[in-house]
Parts: sequence; structure tokens; C-alpha cells
Amino acid sequence: MHTVIISILHFNNDKDTFNCLNSLLDLNLSGINLKTYVLDNGSKQALELPTHKYDTLSLTVIRNPENSGFTGGHNLVFGKVEDMDFDYFMILNNDTIVEKNLLKELVGTIQKEEVGAVVPKIYFTRGHEYHKDRYSENDLGKVFWYAGGFMDWDNVASKHRGVDEVDHGQFGEEEEIGFATGACLLMRKKLIKKIGLFDEKYFLYFEDADLTQRIQKSGYKIFYNPKAILWHNNAGSSSSGSALHDYYLTRNRLLFGMTYAPLKTRLFLLKESVHLLRKGRVWQKKGVKDYYFHKLGKGSYE
Repeated sequence: MHTVIISILHFNNDKDTFNCLNSLLDLNLSGINLKTYVLDNGSKQALELPTHKYDTLSLTVIRNPENSGFTGGHNLVFGKVEDMDFDYFMILNNDTIVEKNLLKELVGTIQKEEVGAVVPKIYFTRGHEYHKDRYSENDLGKVFWYAGGFMDWDNVASKHRGVDEVDHGQFGEEEEIGFATGACLLMRKKLIKKIGLFDEKYFLYFEDADLTQRIQKSGYKIFYNPKAILWHNNAGSSSSGSALHDYYLTRNRLLFGMTYAPLKTRLFLLKESVHLLRKGRVWQKKGVKDYYFHKLGKGSYE
């Protein structure tokens, strides 16, 4: 029997959280002891859940009076449970819907001795595709959001394999990958105890890229299992292209790149940051300034 703890963050979106939890009710839990934690991460109105409905999930709701970000929220949950007896800790976005064998498949893959973390195949939720008009009715719900990933060091960007492609089996092999998305990630507890979970300097965005680097440097591998399936409402908690994106992506890309990228790329980032200070959008400029003044974590964004 393997004990798994699932950590889900909630922030002002009851519908997504309910839909995610309802999908978890159908999980195949053969050989798995599941405990589920939902952290209400400083929502304007406290989340109220009929916990009796989710008895099979062994659901616990934690109220965080302030928004600690993606990093601080999941770290808070791990801090609550780290002294408990369990094997694996799973990060799961609340704007996702799981296929019933998701957890069984992920746990099966992480049994391999060298694997420290494992990620699933992720589709756009039907109707949430970037370019939904280009797909046939039968293709909707089968368009990749993520089929494993890798780091593009020239541009300091995490790349999703297969994004916007219809699944025709082209990413159908279980294999090692170079970037693990934080939308759904199963990790060994002993690995988290060794390297920590998320670096709270990031608050939001690039925290999964940073964690990926630390997992790999620890000697463990990250695997992708295409039989573990998830659907994702992309940008369900924040609007793509918003001020929030401009600020955290700009600042944290500098933080991540200056920490891990090769020298040539760091020089490119330095030049680019000067350009953004002169001609960037308002929150891009603030992101650059906060990086250089080491105003990290939540930073200046309101």
C-alpha cells in the first residue's frame, strides 16, 4: 500500500476546485492510501466544501489568511504533513480534471529506483484550446497542453512538447524528460526532505523550472508517463498576457536564468533587461527593477 498526499491550492475560483475534487472521486485507488489537502490561499471569501461528500479522498481544508503564492501555498501544505507517514506528495492544479487511472499510473512509474518525480500527459480541457477553431469536434479534448518538456536555454524558457498538437500517439512512450510542469507533479517524500519543495523567492512562475533543476542535480530523474492523463483549463487562475504575467514572468525569468543558464545566455538576459527598462510595459519594468533590487517573493505586484 502506497500513501499519497495530494496538495491543491484554491484561490477565488470555487467552480474549478469543485470540478477537480469531483473528478478525484473517480480515481482508481487500488493499492493507494490517499489523503487530499486543499489550501484556500487567501481567497476573498473562504472556501466552503461539503467534506462528507469527499470521504474517500480523506479531505482536509486549510485556510491561509493571505495569498502565499504557488510556492508558499504548496510549501505550507507540505509543512503541515511532513511528519506524517507517507510515500509520495503530489502537486495538483485546481483547474484540472483527472482521468481515473492518473494516480495509479504515476505511482507505478515512480517505483523505478532512479525516478524521483513523474508527470502525466496533459490535454487542454475541451473548449479551452488556444486555437480551438482549427480542430475538428472529435479532436477537442485531445489537444496537448503538455507531453513532457525541456528547457530552452537560449531563450530561458520551459518548453512543452506537443503543445497545440492533436494526440495521434506521437508522445506515447514512458521516458525521461527535462522539465516537469507544476500543474501535476508526483514526487518522493524523501526527495523533498532532501532538496526542499518550492523556492519561495519565485512566488509564481518558474518555480517548477527551478525545482526541475534541483531534482536533476540531486541525481534523480524525472519521467513522463503518457498513460497518466489530465485535462487542464489553461490560465484558470490568472489571465494570460496580464500585468501579473508581465511582472512575475519577467522578474522570475531573470532570477532563474541568472541562477542556472550558461554565461552566454546570462549576458543576453542582462542586455534584454536593459531594453525592457527602457521600452517594456509597466509591469515588465517593475519586474526588472525588483529583480535587481532583490525584491522577490510576492514583490511589488498588487
